[in-house]
Amino acid sequence: MGSPIFSLLCLDKQDKQPVYLQLANQLMGLIRTGPLNAGQRLPSSREMSEMLQVHRKTVVRAYDELLAQGWLESHTGSGTFVARHLPRTEVQTLTDNKSASFNPQRTAGFSFTVAPHLERPVLKATSHLHLDDGFPDSRLAPVEELTRNYRGQMLHGNPYVRLGYGDTTGASRLRQELSAYLNETRGLHTTAENILIVRGTIMGFFLVATGLVAKGDHVVSGSMSWGGASANFIQAGAQLHTMPVDEYGMDTDALEQLCKQKNIRMVYVTPHHHYPTTVALRADRRLQLLRLSEKYGFIIFEDDYDYDFHYLSKPLAPLASADKAGMVLYGGSFTKAISPAFRVGYLVGSENVINYLAKVRRIVDRQGDLMLENAFAELLHTGVIHRHLRKSLRLYRERRDLFCELLRTELGSDLSFQVPVGGMAVWTGFDRGINLEKLAEKALQKGLYMYDGHSFNRADPTLNHTRLGFASSSPSELEQAVGIIKKIIANK
Repeated sequence: MGSPIFSLLCLDKQDKQPVYLQLANQLMGLIRTGPLNAGQRLPSSREMSEMLQVHRKTVVRAYDELLAQGWLESHTGSGTFVARHLPRTEVQTLTDNKSASFNPQRTAGFSFTVAPHLERPVLKATSHLHLDDGFPDSRLAPVEELTRNYRGQMLHGNPYVRLGYGDTTGASRLRQELSAYLNETRGLHTTAENILIVRGTIMGFFLVATGLVAKGDHVVSGSMSWGGASANFIQAGAQLHTMPVDEYGMDTDALEQLCKQKNIRMVYVTPHHHYPTTVALRADRRLQLLRLSEKYGFIIFEDDYDYDFHYLSKPLAPLASADKAGMVLYGGSFTKAISPAFRVGYLVGSENVINYLAKVRRIVDRQGDLMLENAFAELLHTGVIHRHLRKSLRLYRERRDLFCELLRTELGSDLSFQVPVGGMAVWTGFDRGINLEKLAEKALQKGLYMYDGHSFNRADPTLNHTRLGFASSSPSELEQAVGIIKKIIANK
């Protein structure tokens, strides 16, 4: 019974894990790795307790745990044994294939390939100062009202209903409130049955690409476009074509020529404020895009990511508001309106498509956060979101004007830009002598985050552009940010 095998057991009575579980897990490990083999007899509980200097009941509980899990078997009058049905395991030795430094917690034992389209930077809020991709100022978010509404959802009503499974299309009340809101503010013609609630636009687009685009299908986006759309198209196995984008948006004449050559399945557009350039798709091109969709039968995915923030006039009506043929899928979220932390978005389309995409959604995510969705419904019902958007629009317009003035007066000789008519960022072209990657790196060292424009400039090597977001920064923060950039450029 004094087998050296059991000298490998090491129990720590100060550990948070109960001692009996430590013993059970360590015995399990010895069985897995080979020192203990199928059919081998274990010391009695008394012998093991003396050997390890623990109470006998501790050993009994450990043995009972392994008996229940099928690792051990007990024979009355004979003792406790490693279960005979387990395969015999040779004691593992490290070979040339697995070096002594191999760590399975860090590296899997099997191989896989990370496709290039999945290699996209993950933006995180780490710096005090930021000229981001165009995010809202979360300090303005109606957090108190949302917290109160969420708490109400947690505490009131039938707990079986509010804490149980719900509709895969999303909370019924949010779909009803959102339908009325979209009809009023965007001129859509919807009912709750036309809306699928999702966890942000990216999830909605994943469902669309997965459910409506087949391998080999031809799809279209702008020559510069949102990376999330392109990644989903590629993941679906589609053939991606890009159309030129100028000061009037996507070139729909070029799109028509492509339609004559290829059977286009889907076109992805951000017509209100094209991403990343912020230009609006001109009225004649909007009409032509809808006409081409009907003529050639392709789906339009309209990503209206920042509809609420248009400064020149009233926001332009979405393509979906003029869609008479059921060819447009309209996607949006509360990311830009409230905060990226609250993952509530929506897809709008014909009822049969929404029902189908809800089935696709179910194999990815059974449902969203129903309490959060109902809390957002309350924000819509009470007008909190309307008031918040009016306040935010005023502040963001002021910040846009200040930021553009700072860029003009402090950095005018080193960059060029057009004052955006909407959105939360300025599409900015830097002098070719300025290395944007090095500029962004040095800025980060000084506490300022700015995107280096890598994905944009890789798509078009003639560019040296990036997006500089202004909405999430206060006036003083914008002044500090521009000051940092000015000093870096002056000392290059």
